[in-house]
Amino acid sequence: MQESRRNAAKPDPSGPTAVPAFYDKLGIKFQYPKNWTLDEGEALEGEQSVSVYSPGGAFWSVVVRPPSQAPQELVDAALATMKQVYDELDAEPVEETIGDVELVGCDINFYCLDLTNTAVVRSGRTPRATLLVLWQADDRELAEVEAVFQAMTRSLLQ
Repeated sequence: MQESRRNAAKPDPSGPTAVPAFYDKLGIKFQYPKNWTLDEGEALEGEQSVSVYSPGGAFWSVVVRPPSQAPQELVDAALATMKQVYDELDAEPVEETIGDVELVGCDINFYCLDLTNTAVVRSGRTPRATLLVLWQADDRELAEVEAVFQAMTRSLLQ
């Protein structure tokens, strides 16, 4: 009985509170859990992007565009793409400020593989770039990763 209590009390080294890793390329910086998978890539039309995947499959991505790009255009394009992929989805417009960055975006709910999913799309302009942040998780994993995604976004924008 004591052994199981000791094991239960140990923090999970792979959980969302794992040691942070730091990303510092493409003119952006952010923190993410070290045990998550980072993938640098190229999005559409030569856009630079970085995605970070949780062990459970949820992901957080940022696309870097020139500062002349309008944030709402990026949000509209992301939402249009989601509508092409998922037949039925609900999207609610959102505005928020993180640090000095005013963000526009939407919160999206949809079904995928018989699971309810949530996607959050935010875009804002910094002095060096217009950024599009997208994160997505099925609602079973969302409770575990939402605070991590929010912290990653804050670390990007502050």
